[in-house]
Amino acid sequence: MPIVGVSEKRRQQLIQATISSVAEFGLQHTTLNRISAQAGMSSGIISHYFGGKQALIEAVVRELLSALGAALRQRLRPGMSPQARLMAIVEANFTPLQCSRAVARTWLAFWAQASHEPDLARLQRINQRRLLSNLACSFGVSLPRQQALAAAQQSAAMIDGFWLRSALSPSPEPDFSRAERLCKLFILQRLTPAE
Repeated sequence: MPIVGVSEKRRQQLIQATISSVAEFGLQHTTLNRISAQAGMSSGIISHYFGGKQALIEAVVRELLSALGAALRQRLRPGMSPQARLMAIVEANFTPLQCSRAVARTWLAFWAQASHEPDLARLQRINQRRLLSNLACSFGVSLPRQQALAAAQQSAAMIDGFWLRSALSPSPEPDFSRAERLCKLFILQRLTPAE
C-alpha cells in the first residue's frame, strides 16, 4: 500500500532507522520509539503514515526487495548471453547493500518472523518465486526444460544458502565475495555439458 503524504526523504529516514534498529536490537525489541528516535521524528508520525510497526516493517521488506530488483535491472543488457544473465542474477543478490551488516541482520530477522506473519511470508514467497523464475528463464535458453528448472532450484538454494552462511558468520567482515564466487562457479558447472 503506498504511503500517501510521506515525502521520499522522510520515508527513507524511517526505513533506514528501522533497518538500524532491527540490526541493533532485533525485530522483537525494535519499537516505534526506537525507530522514531533514530529517524529524529515523533513516534506519532510513524503511526499516522504507516498505521503501526508491522506496516512499517512490511514497507522495509518491500524497499529491500525493490533494491534487489533494481540491482538486477541495472546489470541486465539487451542481448546478454544466458551465462552473463545468470552471473548478473548472482551479483544482484550480493551487492554491497544486500551484504551490509545492517541489511543482512534485517533480512535474517524478517525471515525468522515470516513464519509467524502472513504478509511477511507472502513477500518472502514473491522474492523466492522471482529468483527462481529469473534463473529458470536464463537456464532455459541453454538447457532442456526439466534440467533448467532443476538447475534453477539448485542455484537458488546455493545463492540463499551461501548468503545465509555469510550473514550468520561471526566474523566482523563476512566473506560474501567468496559466497558469490562459489555460486557463479556452480552455475558455470551446470551450464557445461557432461562429457
